[in-house]
Amino acid sequence: MNEEVEDYLRKQKSPQREICRRLREIILKTYPAIEEKMWMGVPWYEGRYYIVALKDHVNLGCAVQGLSEDELALFEGKGKTMRHIKLYSIADINEREIVNLLKVVEKATCTCQ
Repeated sequence: MNEEVEDYLRKQKSPQREICRRLREIILKTYPAIEEKMWMGVPWYEGRYYIVALKDHVNLGCAVQGLSEDELALFEGKGKTMRHIKLYSIADINEREIVNLLKVVEKATCTCQ
């Protein structure tokens, strides 16, 4: 566990703290060896995913390079390299759907041979 990320999470108000913790848990459960670090003031996961607590919600950001138009439609925003989904409560988190999004991004961004 990255202590800087833990510190970031501790500083968040509720319900953003709980949403962030749950998203982090899902990412680390799905990819146990993923590198977690603070970058640009928020938790990042190998340049593919980020979590940011905002005033009234949390964004789970994802790299979108290489995604099809149908896959891009799963996300909000107009970014060319990163887009996001918004979560307003812990009840908004559907683990299966989040894992599917993570895997779509992983497949498109993986440089594995």
